[in-house]
Amino acid sequence: MTEGTRAALAERTDAIEEAYEFMLAYAARGRESDDASDPEGDIRGFLDRAKNALDGLIEAVLAHVQALGVDARPWRDYLNVVEADAERAGAALALVLAQPTIASSLVDNLNASLHLRSLLTDVFLIDSLVDHTKQR
Repeated sequence: MTEGTRAALAERTDAIEEAYEFMLAYAARGRESDDASDPEGDIRGFLDRAKNALDGLIEAVLAHVQALGVDARPWRDYLNVVEADAERAGAALALVLAQPTIASSLVDNLNASLHLRSLLTDVFLIDSLVDHTKQR
């Protein structure tokens, strides 16, 4: 059962992490606008997958923690923080996605957003904690 809950969680965290990596490369390209037909310009696809991954992220973490059979109380306290960070980062992603064009400079500023960085740090910590908990 833990394989299924870990896979569901990994799908979400991977989407967020992959979007951020793509955003770094996209910001460095100096594009004036996005082009979904260009594999190097499909920023909207990455941003959309990351935003969608936020829906249900907390539930996916809790499901995996419960499947591991560990005390979920400390996780719940931290996940309240993650939920707030995800809401803020999601709002920033939605705002960028609502723009008619997405230039590299816009993505560069999104990359610098504390809200997105907080979310990424949360995701990295969750991945590390899940891996550590699994090893015990």
